[in-house]
Amino acid sequence: MGTARPSDKRLSVRSELGFKLIELVVTAGQKKERIDKFLAAQLENSSRAKIQKYIDDECVLVNGEPVRASYKILPDDRISVSIPTTAPPDKAVPEDIPLNVVYEDEHLIVVNKPAGMVTHPGHGNWTGTLANALLFHCNKLSTINDPYVRPGIVHRLDKDTSGLIVSAKDDVTHASLARQFFDHTIDREYWAIVWGRLPAGRGLIEADLGRSKSDRKKFAVVEEGKFAATEYEVLEVYSYLSLVRLKLHTGRTHQIRVHLSHIGHPVFGDPTYHGRRLNYGEPTPKMRQDVTDLLKIMNRQALHAKTLGFVHPVTKAHLHFDSELPEDFEEVLTRIRK
Repeated sequence: MGTARPSDKRLSVRSELGFKLIELVVTAGQKKERIDKFLAAQLENSSRAKIQKYIDDECVLVNGEPVRASYKILPDDRISVSIPTTAPPDKAVPEDIPLNVVYEDEHLIVVNKPAGMVTHPGHGNWTGTLANALLFHCNKLSTINDPYVRPGIVHRLDKDTSGLIVSAKDDVTHASLARQFFDHTIDREYWAIVWGRLPAGRGLIEADLGRSKSDRKKFAVVEEGKFAATEYEVLEVYSYLSLVRLKLHTGRTHQIRVHLSHIGHPVFGDPTYHGRRLNYGEPTPKMRQDVTDLLKIMNRQALHAKTLGFVHPVTKAHLHFDSELPEDFEEVLTRIRK
């Protein structure tokens, strides 16, 4: 699979940990065509549908950036394709994984997702996800999103963000919930422990977000990005950390984490957006030791989706749920309050 053709002098294949990396450069004489069609012709044993799946999973990069299947290749484009050496399952399979169910009826289910659980199967995480657990727990799930890998999934939380998430059991419920998310009528509140003391008790962070030019797995504030707005309120202030409540006005990937890092107050413990290094004042030896101890407790970003409210698609009742903070979050708060 994905073997270089003998005539392709600008194509190379090498094995990396967990995947095969294929790299090629588009020659000057190559006609302009869709990248999925081009790669299906270049790589042996790779159908166009399989290439499109790689593209959807962001396993295909052009000049270091993910693209859509409709992207038209250009001369000197540098294309890389990462193919997992272990083939993913054709669809998500039910797995007996414990769930903290907050609410459930015949139409939907609300779960308090633990940190460390991926929302649905994807590149590098084909099992052990919330979707796998829901398939085992529920008799049926909606099929609006890809029913093979995202059954019932209406919205997502980052792997290491804990908190409330709602999933749909039928397509009518799914469509209604999705519309509420799109219209921003969903009531969602996040709590976070952040570095430093914010400049005001309340504020609105507005900064356009897009994929980072230096690391495709990260997002950043960029001029050509999509509009994003995050509202915050400071709940408690400590010596070098603060507890804040946050509300999303838009729903961009990693929005809270990037916005807070952008204004110099990254989420405590966040390994991706500068939350695991000292970010406040002149650190004393005692402060350094305290931070080291706290980071041992919080081995992820201290971000929790605490509340969730929406109109039930069938009964039309307004449902509102509140969740307890997870154990690691509470332990950090207990220590810094002292």
